[in-house]
Amino acid sequence: MTLPSSSEAVVAEVLRREHRGAVALRALGASGFCATWRAEAGAARWFVKSAPAASADLLAAEADGLAALATTATVRVPAVGGPWRSDDGTLDVLAIEWLDFALADAGFGERLGDALAALHCSPCPMRPPRYGWRRDNRIGATVQTNQPTAAATTADWIDFFARQRLGAMRARLPRTARLQPLHAAVAAAIDALPGLFDDGHAPHPGLIHGDLWSGNWGMLADGTPVVFDPAVSCSDAEAELAMMELFGVPPAGFWDAYRQRAGLHGGYARRRPAYQLYHLLNHVVLFDGGYVAAAIACAQAVARGA
Repeated sequence: MTLPSSSEAVVAEVLRREHRGAVALRALGASGFCATWRAEAGAARWFVKSAPAASADLLAAEADGLAALATTATVRVPAVGGPWRSDDGTLDVLAIEWLDFALADAGFGERLGDALAALHCSPCPMRPPRYGWRRDNRIGATVQTNQPTAAATTADWIDFFARQRLGAMRARLPRTARLQPLHAAVAAAIDALPGLFDDGHAPHPGLIHGDLWSGNWGMLADGTPVVFDPAVSCSDAEAELAMMELFGVPPAGFWDAYRQRAGLHGGYARRRPAYQLYHLLNHVVLFDGGYVAAAIACAQAVARGA
Protein backbone atom coordinates (compact mmCIF):
# COMPACT_ATOMS: atom_id res chain seq x y z
CA MET A 1 0.00 0.00 0.00
CA THR A 2 1.44 3.37 -1.01
CA LEU A 3 0.85 6.25 1.37
CA PRO A 4 0.44 9.77 0.00
CA SER A 5 3.76 11.62 -0.23
CA SER A 6 2.25 14.57 1.64
CA SER A 7 0.88 12.37 4.44
CA GLU A 8 2.94 14.05 7.21
CA ALA A 9 1.49 17.45 6.36
CA VAL A 10 -2.00 16.00 6.12
CA VAL A 11 -1.71 14.17 9.47
CA ALA A 12 -0.41 17.32 11.16
CA GLU A 13 -3.30 19.33 9.77
CA VAL A 14 -5.86 16.80 10.99
CA LEU A 15 -4.38 16.81 14.49
CA ARG A 16 -4.26 20.63 14.60
CA ARG A 17 -7.89 20.73 13.48
CA GLU A 18 -9.07 18.28 16.12
CA HIS A 19 -6.97 19.65 18.98
CA ARG A 20 -7.16 23.32 18.00
CA GLY A 21 -3.49 24.09 18.44
CA ALA A 22 0.06 23.45 17.33
CA VAL A 23 1.14 19.82 17.11
CA ALA A 24 4.69 18.49 16.81
CA LEU A 25 4.85 15.35 14.68
CA ARG A 26 7.64 12.80 14.23
CA ALA A 27 7.44 9.84 11.85
CA LEU A 28 8.05 6.45 13.45
CA GLY A 29 7.86 4.30 10.33
CA ALA A 30 5.24 2.32 8.45
CA SER A 31 3.80 -1.18 8.49
CA GLY A 32 2.31 -2.85 5.46
CA PHE A 33 -0.93 -0.94 5.89
CA CYS A 34 -0.43 2.27 7.87
CA ALA A 35 2.12 4.90 8.84
CA THR A 36 2.87 5.67 12.48
CA TRP A 37 3.81 8.89 14.24
CA ARG A 38 4.56 10.38 17.64
CA ALA A 39 2.58 13.56 18.21
CA GLU A 40 2.90 16.14 21.00
CA ALA A 41 0.75 19.11 21.87
CA GLY A 42 1.83 20.67 25.13
CA ALA A 43 1.82 17.93 27.76
CA ALA A 44 -0.32 15.63 25.62
CA ARG A 45 1.35 12.84 23.67
CA TRP A 46 -0.16 10.37 21.19
CA PHE A 47 0.82 7.38 19.14
CA VAL A 48 -0.75 8.20 15.78
CA LYS A 49 -1.66 5.91 12.90
CA SER A 50 -2.65 7.06 9.44
CA ALA A 51 -4.01 5.11 6.49
CA PRO A 52 -5.53 5.96 3.12
CA ALA A 53 -9.26 6.63 3.34
CA ALA A 54 -9.87 3.53 1.22
CA SER A 55 -8.68 1.51 4.25
CA ALA A 56 -10.74 3.47 6.78
CA ASP A 57 -12.24 0.31 8.25
CA LEU A 58 -8.83 -0.71 9.58
CA LEU A 59 -8.48 2.25 11.95
CA ALA A 60 -12.19 2.39 12.76
CA ALA A 61 -12.12 -1.27 13.80
CA GLU A 62 -9.12 -0.68 16.07
CA ALA A 63 -10.82 2.30 17.72
CA ASP A 64 -14.00 0.27 18.17
CA GLY A 65 -12.12 -2.61 19.77
CA LEU A 66 -10.23 -0.41 22.22
CA ALA A 67 -13.44 1.40 23.17
CA ALA A 68 -15.23 -1.91 23.75
CA LEU A 69 -12.47 -3.18 26.03
CA ALA A 70 -12.40 0.11 27.94
CA THR A 71 -16.16 -0.05 28.52
CA THR A 72 -15.77 -3.27 30.53
CA ALA A 73 -13.59 -1.42 33.11
CA THR A 74 -11.58 -4.62 33.60
CA VAL A 75 -8.28 -4.17 31.76
CA ARG A 76 -6.41 -0.97 30.95
CA VAL A 77 -6.23 0.06 27.30
CA PRO A 78 -4.95 3.26 25.71
CA ALA A 79 -7.51 6.02 25.25
CA VAL A 80 -8.31 6.82 21.63
CA GLY A 81 -9.29 9.80 19.51
CA GLY A 82 -10.74 9.45 16.04
CA PRO A 83 -10.40 8.12 13.51
CA TRP A 84 -10.71 11.44 11.70
CA ARG A 85 -10.87 12.06 7.96
CA SER A 86 -8.60 14.67 6.40
CA ASP A 87 -10.21 17.71 4.79
CA ASP A 88 -9.18 16.53 1.33
CA GLY A 89 -10.75 13.11 1.98
CA THR A 90 -7.55 11.14 1.30
CA LEU A 91 -6.40 10.05 4.74
CA ASP A 92 -7.77 8.71 8.03
CA VAL A 93 -5.97 9.42 11.30
CA LEU A 94 -6.25 7.62 14.65
CA ALA A 95 -4.68 9.09 17.80
CA ILE A 96 -3.91 6.63 20.60
CA GLU A 97 -2.76 7.61 24.08
CA TRP A 98 1.04 7.44 24.28
CA LEU A 99 2.00 5.14 27.14
CA ASP A 100 5.50 4.57 28.50
CA PHE A 101 6.05 0.97 29.56
CA ALA A 102 8.26 -0.39 32.32
CA LEU A 103 9.95 -3.76 32.63
CA ALA A 104 7.53 -6.31 34.05
CA ASP A 105 7.97 -6.92 37.76
CA ALA A 106 7.42 -10.13 39.72
CA GLY A 107 3.72 -9.46 40.22
CA PHE A 108 2.87 -8.52 36.65
CA GLY A 109 1.67 -11.96 35.58
CA GLU A 110 -0.71 -12.20 38.52
CA ARG A 111 -2.19 -8.77 37.80
CA LEU A 112 -2.53 -9.56 34.09
CA GLY A 113 -4.23 -12.87 34.87
CA ASP A 114 -6.70 -11.21 37.22
CA ALA A 115 -7.51 -8.41 34.76
CA LEU A 116 -7.99 -10.79 31.84
CA ALA A 117 -10.16 -13.11 33.92
CA ALA A 118 -12.33 -10.13 34.87
CA LEU A 119 -12.67 -9.27 31.17
CA HIS A 120 -13.65 -12.81 30.25
CA CYS A 121 -16.17 -13.00 33.09
CA SER A 122 -17.84 -9.69 32.22
CA PRO A 123 -21.31 -9.73 30.64
CA CYS A 124 -21.47 -10.14 26.90
CA PRO A 125 -21.76 -6.60 25.47
CA MET A 126 -24.07 -7.75 22.66
CA ARG A 127 -27.78 -8.04 23.31
CA PRO A 128 -28.97 -10.71 23.24
CA PRO A 129 -25.73 -12.46 24.23
CA ARG A 130 -24.21 -14.31 21.26
CA TYR A 131 -20.99 -14.98 19.44
CA GLY A 132 -19.39 -12.62 16.94
CA TRP A 133 -19.24 -8.85 16.99
CA ARG A 134 -21.04 -5.76 15.73
CA ARG A 135 -18.58 -5.35 12.87
CA ASP A 136 -15.78 -7.15 11.07
CA ASN A 137 -12.27 -6.14 12.12
CA ARG A 138 -8.67 -7.15 11.45
CA ILE A 139 -6.44 -9.89 12.78
CA GLY A 140 -3.13 -8.44 11.71
CA ALA A 141 -3.77 -7.32 8.15
CA THR A 142 -6.41 -10.01 7.53
CA VAL A 143 -10.12 -9.25 7.70
CA GLN A 144 -11.72 -11.12 10.61
CA THR A 145 -15.37 -11.89 9.95
CA ASN A 146 -17.70 -11.50 12.93
CA GLN A 147 -21.27 -12.08 11.72
CA PRO A 148 -23.19 -12.60 15.00
CA THR A 149 -24.79 -15.95 15.71
CA ALA A 150 -28.51 -16.32 16.34
CA ALA A 151 -28.01 -17.55 19.90
CA ALA A 152 -25.30 -18.43 22.40
CA THR A 153 -25.40 -22.23 22.56
CA THR A 154 -22.34 -24.44 22.29
CA ALA A 155 -23.57 -25.51 18.85
CA ASP A 156 -23.68 -21.84 17.81
CA TRP A 157 -20.09 -21.40 18.93
CA ILE A 158 -18.87 -24.51 17.11
CA ASP A 159 -20.60 -23.36 13.92
CA PHE A 160 -19.21 -19.83 14.32
CA PHE A 161 -15.66 -21.05 14.85
CA ALA A 162 -15.91 -23.56 12.01
CA ARG A 163 -17.28 -21.07 9.48
CA GLN A 164 -15.94 -17.66 10.47
CA ARG A 165 -12.59 -18.64 11.89
CA LEU A 166 -11.13 -21.85 10.44
CA GLY A 167 -13.34 -21.95 7.35
CA ALA A 168 -12.88 -18.28 6.51
CA MET A 169 -9.12 -18.53 6.92
CA ARG A 170 -8.95 -21.71 4.83
CA ALA A 171 -10.83 -19.93 2.06
CA ARG A 172 -8.05 -17.32 1.95
CA LEU A 173 -5.34 -19.92 1.36
CA PRO A 174 -4.17 -20.18 -2.25
CA ARG A 175 -5.39 -23.28 -4.07
CA THR A 176 -1.95 -24.55 -5.00
CA ALA A 177 -0.65 -28.10 -5.07
CA ARG A 178 1.81 -27.26 -2.31
CA LEU A 179 -1.01 -26.22 0.01
CA GLN A 180 -3.39 -29.08 -0.76
CA PRO A 181 -2.24 -31.07 2.31
CA LEU A 182 -3.01 -28.05 4.46
CA HIS A 183 -6.46 -27.61 2.89
CA ALA A 184 -7.22 -31.27 3.60
CA ALA A 185 -5.90 -31.12 7.16
CA VAL A 186 -7.98 -28.03 7.97
CA ALA A 187 -11.11 -29.65 6.53
CA ALA A 188 -10.55 -32.66 8.81
CA ALA A 189 -9.98 -30.35 11.78
CA ILE A 190 -13.27 -28.55 11.10
CA ASP A 191 -15.10 -31.88 10.97
CA ALA A 192 -13.55 -32.81 14.32
CA LEU A 193 -14.62 -29.66 16.18
CA PRO A 194 -17.88 -31.01 17.71
CA GLY A 195 -15.99 -33.87 19.33
CA LEU A 196 -13.78 -31.43 21.22
CA PHE A 197 -16.80 -30.26 23.23
CA ASP A 198 -18.04 -33.69 24.34
CA ASP A 199 -16.59 -33.10 27.81
CA GLY A 200 -19.33 -30.65 28.80
CA HIS A 201 -17.47 -27.40 28.16
CA ALA A 202 -20.15 -24.77 27.49
CA PRO A 203 -18.38 -21.55 26.47
CA HIS A 204 -19.67 -18.17 27.58
CA PRO A 205 -19.77 -15.52 24.80
CA GLY A 206 -17.50 -13.03 26.52
CA LEU A 207 -15.50 -10.21 25.02
CA ILE A 208 -11.93 -11.19 24.20
CA HIS A 209 -8.98 -9.10 23.01
CA GLY A 210 -8.53 -11.57 20.17
CA ASP A 211 -4.84 -11.10 19.30
CA LEU A 212 -3.18 -11.28 22.68
CA TRP A 213 0.40 -12.33 22.09
CA SER A 214 3.22 -10.90 24.21
CA GLY A 215 3.78 -7.99 21.81
CA ASN A 216 0.29 -6.70 22.56
CA TRP A 217 0.56 -6.33 26.32
CA GLY A 218 2.76 -4.22 28.56
CA MET A 219 3.09 -2.77 32.07
CA LEU A 220 2.93 0.85 33.20
CA ALA A 221 5.39 2.21 35.75
CA ASP A 222 2.79 1.74 38.52
CA GLY A 223 2.44 -1.97 37.64
CA THR A 224 -0.84 -1.74 35.74
CA PRO A 225 -1.17 -4.22 32.85
CA VAL A 226 -2.14 -2.68 29.49
CA VAL A 227 -3.35 -4.40 26.31
CA PHE A 228 -3.57 -2.89 22.83
CA ASP A 229 -3.94 -3.71 19.08
CA PRO A 230 -7.10 -5.80 19.61
CA ALA A 231 -9.17 -7.94 17.26
CA VAL A 232 -12.18 -8.18 19.54
CA SER A 233 -15.16 -10.51 19.39
CA CYS A 234 -17.51 -12.29 21.75
CA SER A 235 -15.95 -15.73 21.82
CA ASP A 236 -14.91 -18.63 24.00
CA ALA A 237 -12.31 -17.32 26.46
CA GLU A 238 -10.20 -20.41 25.78
CA ALA A 239 -9.48 -18.97 22.33
CA GLU A 240 -7.73 -16.05 24.02
CA LEU A 241 -5.69 -18.27 26.29
CA ALA A 242 -4.61 -20.48 23.41
CA MET A 243 -3.30 -17.47 21.50
CA MET A 244 -1.29 -16.43 24.56
CA GLU A 245 0.43 -19.84 24.50
CA LEU A 246 1.05 -20.05 20.75
CA PHE A 247 4.25 -18.01 20.43
CA GLY A 248 5.37 -18.01 24.05
CA VAL A 249 3.95 -18.38 27.55
CA PRO A 250 2.02 -15.99 29.79
CA PRO A 251 4.15 -14.34 32.49
CA ALA A 252 4.75 -16.13 35.78
CA GLY A 253 1.77 -15.99 38.12
CA PHE A 254 -0.75 -15.57 35.30
CA TRP A 255 -2.40 -18.98 35.46
CA ASP A 256 -2.99 -19.11 39.21
CA ALA A 257 -4.58 -15.66 39.19
CA TYR A 258 -6.68 -16.42 36.11
CA ARG A 259 -7.98 -19.73 37.48
CA GLN A 260 -8.79 -18.19 40.85
CA ARG A 261 -11.18 -15.68 39.29
CA ALA A 262 -12.42 -17.33 36.10
CA GLY A 263 -11.63 -21.02 36.43
CA LEU A 264 -10.42 -23.18 33.55
CA HIS A 265 -12.16 -26.24 32.17
CA GLY A 266 -10.18 -29.47 32.34
CA GLY A 267 -10.61 -30.04 28.61
CA TYR A 268 -8.89 -26.81 27.57
CA ALA A 269 -5.73 -28.62 26.45
CA ARG A 270 -7.76 -30.67 23.92
CA ARG A 271 -9.25 -27.53 22.36
CA ARG A 272 -6.11 -25.42 22.46
CA PRO A 273 -4.74 -26.68 19.09
CA ALA A 274 -8.02 -25.77 17.34
CA TYR A 275 -7.86 -22.22 18.61
CA GLN A 276 -4.16 -21.93 17.79
CA LEU A 277 -4.79 -23.26 14.28
CA TYR A 278 -6.74 -20.11 13.42
CA HIS A 279 -3.71 -17.93 14.11
CA LEU A 280 -1.28 -20.27 12.36
CA LEU A 281 -3.48 -20.18 9.26
CA ASN A 282 -3.46 -16.40 9.42
CA HIS A 283 0.34 -16.49 9.46
CA VAL A 284 0.28 -18.73 6.39
CA VAL A 285 -2.03 -16.23 4.68
CA LEU A 286 0.20 -13.30 5.65
CA PHE A 287 3.69 -14.79 5.52
CA ASP A 288 3.54 -18.33 4.07
CA GLY A 289 6.99 -19.88 4.56
CA GLY A 290 7.61 -22.13 7.54
CA TYR A 291 4.13 -21.70 8.98
CA VAL A 292 2.68 -24.25 6.53
CA ALA A 293 4.25 -27.25 8.25
CA ALA A 294 3.31 -25.92 11.67
CA ALA A 295 -0.30 -25.38 10.57
CA ILE A 296 -0.57 -28.90 9.13
CA ALA A 297 0.79 -30.42 12.34
CA CYS A 298 -1.61 -28.35 14.41
CA ALA A 299 -4.61 -29.32 12.26
CA GLN A 300 -3.69 -32.96 12.56
CA ALA A 301 -3.50 -32.58 16.34
CA VAL A 302 -7.03 -31.15 16.31
CA ALA A 303 -8.33 -34.16 14.40
CA ARG A 304 -6.57 -36.58 16.78
CA GLY A 305 -7.84 -34.73 19.85
CA ALA A 306 -11.47 -35.34 18.93
